[in-house]
Amino acid sequence: MGTIIGIVLAAVLTQNFITAKTYGICPFLGVSKKTSSAVGMGIAVTIVMVLATLVTYPVYEYVMVPLGIDFLEIIFFIFIIASLVQMLEKIIQKLSPTLYNAMGIYLPLITTNCAVLGVTELVIGDMSSIIGTASMNIGWAALYALFSGLGFMFVMVIMSGMREKLNCYKVGKAIAGFPISMITACFICMAFMVFTYIQV
Repeated sequence: MGTIIGIVLAAVLTQNFITAKTYGICPFLGVSKKTSSAVGMGIAVTIVMVLATLVTYPVYEYVMVPLGIDFLEIIFFIFIIASLVQMLEKIIQKLSPTLYNAMGIYLPLITTNCAVLGVTELVIGDMSSIIGTASMNIGWAALYALFSGLGFMFVMVIMSGMREKLNCYKVGKAIAGFPISMITACFICMAFMVFTYIQV
């Protein structure tokens, strides 16, 4: 039970991909103008993270390592992630054209989103500092990917809410637009620093 709590707290709060690792900043700033778009992107990233981990972990452990080609992991992982994103893009285009149009260029950019690649790399590395045990398996890997994606979406929704709120106020010309978004992101990251003091 302690391992599960450790994974959840690390993935969502203490080791959040946006606030602690600064992975996936491009969609974080680009798609967080509206809460609906932020939720949609967050769900898409979470799905890709989980699917990518479920595919790449066994491929790495049972194919690449035995064949001695584990040094090609990034090439293999990017190929797998790109394939998954293409499938997801077609599904979203069919099921929700509005969400597909709202995401725009950022949906195909999930392919090169370092948060997705980061989670696949982290679960094959030493996770003892995150999950409290060195024995990683496909279950822990999928759980970590799921909550990493939910943590990603959580921060995106906070950012989108802040940006929607800022639209209701008159902001100085010097910091209007992108500068105020960066300032807001900095304050969110500073607020999340409090969670680094949590010990499970």
